[in-house]
Amino acid sequence: PFHFWLPAVYRGIRPVSAAILSGVLANIGSYGLIRFGADVLPAELRFGAPVLLVLGMTSVFYGALLAISRANEREVLAYSSISQAGYILIGLSVGGSLGVAAAILYSVVNALNKTLLFLTSGLRGRGAGAAFLIGAFSVAGLPPAVGFLGKATLFRSGIGADSLAFVSLVLLGSALSFVYMFRTFQRSFWAVQEEEKKPALSPRQFIVLVLAGAVLLLGLWPESLLAAANLAATGLTGGTP
Repeated sequence: PFHFWLPAVYRGIRPVSAAILSGVLANIGSYGLIRFGADVLPAELRFGAPVLLVLGMTSVFYGALLAISRANEREVLAYSSISQAGYILIGLSVGGSLGVAAAILYSVVNALNKTLLFLTSGLRGRGAGAAFLIGAFSVAGLPPAVGFLGKATLFRSGIGADSLAFVSLVLLGSALSFVYMFRTFQRSFWAVQEEEKKPALSPRQFIVLVLAGAVLLLGLWPESLLAAANLAATGLTGGTP
């Protein structure tokens, strides 16, 4: 419910600043819940799990529906950030080492996705379009991007909790993500543009390509990221199922 500043700020600032805000600062709240909730206050985290689930569900669908209704690329990404943060809360609401591992992994995935997409904002050309498409695949949870791993881990935690509603929620949220991300790709990169002289590769474009490669690489070889998330979750929860 404290999101009111986000769309206007993300729309008005430079892409690099938006990438830092969405990739790092937006995850600080998630870090606090994971670090202190799972480790220092586990009983309180379990007690507040229904609230986290409601907040997560609201964030997923509210952000996705607002993203679908927007035409501006930055506004779509801003509301997408609200929607994607909801998945972290949903993972925490499951609790235990499985739910915490899903929340940790999705925090990393979300940071990569949003940094890549905001840095791509405003760029044009085949390279930028390909990088945005990889980010779109990741947000929608489609292979081979690393976002598929994040959504699959959430599915696994929902199945482990025997919650059909949880699994259905993640599936429906992913479908909505697919709609708004590929509508944005179509508006920004699909339209036929006049051929222009190919500019030199700028530092920002280089970083975009590196991030796109990392999103693909972690999706194709996810073992190290999975192991790190599981190890962190076990350390925080003491292996509590």
